[in-house]
Parts: sequence; structure tokens; C-alpha cells
Amino acid sequence: MKKKILVIHTGGTISMSEDTTTGSVKPGETNPLNEKTRDLLELADLVIEEPFHLPSPHITPTEMLTLKNIIDKKTREEELSGVVITHGTDTLEETAYFLDLTVNTNIPIVVTGAMRSSNEIGADGLYNLISSIKVASSEEAQNKGVLVVLNDEVHTAKNVTKTHTSNVSTFQSPQYGPIGIVTKRGVFFHHAPTNRECYDITDVSKKVVLIKAHAGMDSSLLMAIKELQMDGVVIEALGQGNLPPKSVEGISALIQNKIPVVMVSRCFNGIVQDIYGYEGGGKHLKDLGVIFSNGLNGQKARLKLLIGLMTTDQTEKIEAMFQV
Repeated sequence: MKKKILVIHTGGTISMSEDTTTGSVKPGETNPLNEKTRDLLELADLVIEEPFHLPSPHITPTEMLTLKNIIDKKTREEELSGVVITHGTDTLEETAYFLDLTVNTNIPIVVTGAMRSSNEIGADGLYNLISSIKVASSEEAQNKGVLVVLNDEVHTAKNVTKTHTSNVSTFQSPQYGPIGIVTKRGVFFHHAPTNRECYDITDVSKKVVLIKAHAGMDSSLLMAIKELQMDGVVIEALGQGNLPPKSVEGISALIQNKIPVVMVSRCFNGIVQDIYGYEGGGKHLKDLGVIFSNGLNGQKARLKLLIGLMTTDQTEKIEAMFQV
């Protein structure tokens, strides 16, 4: 008996075509993936949803919440074995991580995309979709959280990131690697996440900003963020979690105004730690009340802080979220 898989199309390169005259890649009147549905039905019993048709830079947490609500509704109404979401690659990891933090289900949820549009030579969209349906149909993919599948690899939403602007092997999990592979014979997992977390939210209205530290950074941008009355700030800090000394005044002002400041590293390997005791060093910042994240990149820490602020106004609880 075929598995029933919910397939949600959202747009992106995977659903676009190249204009042979101009060379530009853009959405057409119809999604080319829908033309292949008959071929895909050999893999599973598909339930197709297409709530919007957007390139991934147009995706916001509002669309991410829409996807969560669709999955919640469909899993209540139907006996689904898994979910596959096709998505543009620029913000794919963010949507995947948002769903990983907010959808409470044990069935596989797989997010996939493409680096080449449907009519380009070497188009990878249909292949990645087929691989994703295989993973979503796999019993071994259950209880592993949201997965990202492209280029024959299975990654966790928490660790995966886009590492190359155009290469088909762009999605990698620095430091940890993929947790499985897809072959012609099946889906094989070689390790699994050690923990799951889920937060119940119905709104994404909090305003959280992400900035990157640099040599000579001062407090001017941080003060502007305070005046804009943002709800939270994530900073991609230097090294293990350090900032230039002239930025400390701004950090203190944000914390005194009860605006949480979460620290990640601008390095893509390793985690931030309160090691250095000089002005602007990690220990100094931790003593001021900066929250240190346990290995997330900036864009994912921003989403986690947004979700955290939607569930609590207690800094201690938000800090605990970032230790998981």
C-alpha cells in the first residue's frame, strides 16, 4: 500500500523556468512540478497544496506560520505518512528550522528545492523532489524533526545551511555533516538528532533584528536598534563570542531596556563561549546579560528568538531555549 504524502509547493527556483531569450529565471503561469505529478504518483499517494507561489526572498515568518498551520490541519484531518515542501533555496533553511521548532508531529517533514530551474540543462528539482518523497515515506525518517533533502543527502533543519551561491551541493551541515543519504535502493540514516523541541505559537509579530560584528564596530547601530524599539537582537559576533570595546555601551543600553541580545559566532564552525575577560570579550558580555547560543547560525537564532519572544517575556526562559 502506497504511503500518503502531503506535498506543499511554495515557489522558488524548483518551480521556475529559464527564459531562453533573456536567460532570466522566473515563475511562469503554471508550476512545472505539477506537470510531473502523474510520474510522482508511482512513489506515493500525493495530496497537493500550493498556498502561495513566491521566490524565497519573499518568504517571511508569516508564510512560515501559514505552512505550520497547513501541516497541523492536514495531519489532523488525514492519515499522512509524511510531508514534503518545495521551497526556494535562499531562505529554505530558515523555513525548515521554523517548522522544526513549531510543528508537533513525529511524521517526517522534508524541505527541498533546486539550484537549477526546470528547463535548464542538469535541472535538479524533480530529482530532489523524488528523493524527498522517498525520505518522507521512510519509516526510519520518523522522529527526526524537519529534514532538508537535496543532492542525495539528508540534513537536519537545525544544522544545515546554504554554503554556495550556485553549486548543486550548496546545502551542507558544517561541523556535523548530513545524517543520511538517498540512493537508488533506498534511504539510509547513519546518525540521528539527540533532542527535539517544540513551541506552540499562533503569531509572529515580534520584531527581531540580525546584525554582524566587524572590526571597529561601535554602538551607533545598537543605539538605533534601541530607538526603533525592536523586541530582540541577534549579533553574529567575532570568534568565540567577542565584540569590539566601543560596542559595549550599545549592548548595555539594549539590555537595560529589556531587549534580549543573543550572541552567535560569525564563524560557521564552533560555538560561542564566555572565555575572554577583556572589555567586549565573551565573559564581559555574559556578565552584562548577553545570551550565548549553543551553535546556531545568525538567521536561525533570529527565528528562535522571535519564537521565544512569542511564548515568554522571561529572559531566563529565553536563555534556557538557547542552551538546547
